[in-house]
Amino acid sequence: MNERYSRQILFPPVGEKGQQALCESHVLIVGAGALGTASAEGLVRSGIGTLTIVDRDYVEFSNLQRQQLYTEHDAKAHVPKAAAAKKRLQEINHEVIIHALIEDAGVELLRPLFQRADIVIDATDNFETRMVMNDLSLETNTPWIYGACVSSQGMYMTILPDRTPCLSCVFKAMPAGGLTCDTAGIISPAVQMVSAYQQTEALKYLTGHEEQMEKKFVTFDLWQLSSFKMDLSRTKQEDCPSCGTNRTYPYLDEQRKKTAVLCGRDTVQIISKDLENLSFQHVKERLSPICEVEVNDFLIHIRYETYRLVFFKGGRVLIHGTNDEKAANSLLARLLGI
Repeated sequence: MNERYSRQILFPPVGEKGQQALCESHVLIVGAGALGTASAEGLVRSGIGTLTIVDRDYVEFSNLQRQQLYTEHDAKAHVPKAAAAKKRLQEINHEVIIHALIEDAGVELLRPLFQRADIVIDATDNFETRMVMNDLSLETNTPWIYGACVSSQGMYMTILPDRTPCLSCVFKAMPAGGLTCDTAGIISPAVQMVSAYQQTEALKYLTGHEEQMEKKFVTFDLWQLSSFKMDLSRTKQEDCPSCGTNRTYPYLDEQRKKTAVLCGRDTVQIISKDLENLSFQHVKERLSPICEVEVNDFLIHIRYETYRLVFFKGGRVLIHGTNDEKAANSLLARLLGI
């Protein structure tokens, strides 16, 4: 271990003691896109003990410009991101225990993962999931690091339960709309910068240097060479439903939606018990005569008219080519009668 991590151990704030702490740590990363893959690789190379990755999506060619763990083969084969990430990360450092979950990041799935993790890194692409993460952080007393990037801009904020304002205090209501990578584009250096900050904050916490963690909300624009830190200490609200004196954790009470439009993706996700009861073989046999069907160990990829449908195990399908929930449900009913 000393040889592998020797240069990191030479850094005084880490040292032998900090390296041992890293080897005994467990990090949860929610999302295996650009931010998730960058943070996962950096932390695995640093020698953390256990990494859990949660992601519902699969690799596409548009990901390869900035999502550093994936290959053209992964995109051609439509490999789920979590599975592709795990394979590559194990090649980088076989000593790290890696759990890859090809699942939607809902409350039921995330709660036990938060309970087991030492710290959580946000690498998701929507505020609904982030608000769930925020409430779970406070419920389980697990720190997490918010991060986001688009265009040449990025931002991050560390949330330490009961020591800093939470995300609900800062945003008060869930932000609606806004720029996404699909509408405004993104350059890879913006991803790397946010991820570098997130990784550094995680390393500080895991090696026992919480006092040196950034307590401000940090934003930057690499293209404009600008950066700004906002002191949010006064935004902490006593009546906040997530971190205030009378907590209700509102985002943990919501039932998992059957249908959801994915942010900026022209894609609808549907989750249902009817889908859960369908076998891959049944879907393939039913749709092969009228659709182009590809199957791997994790999913079925189908092309039909102007749509692409991706069926996952566990009762979930992504329908690409529409952001109309009714149209997506209608298409599913037309093809499979559910």
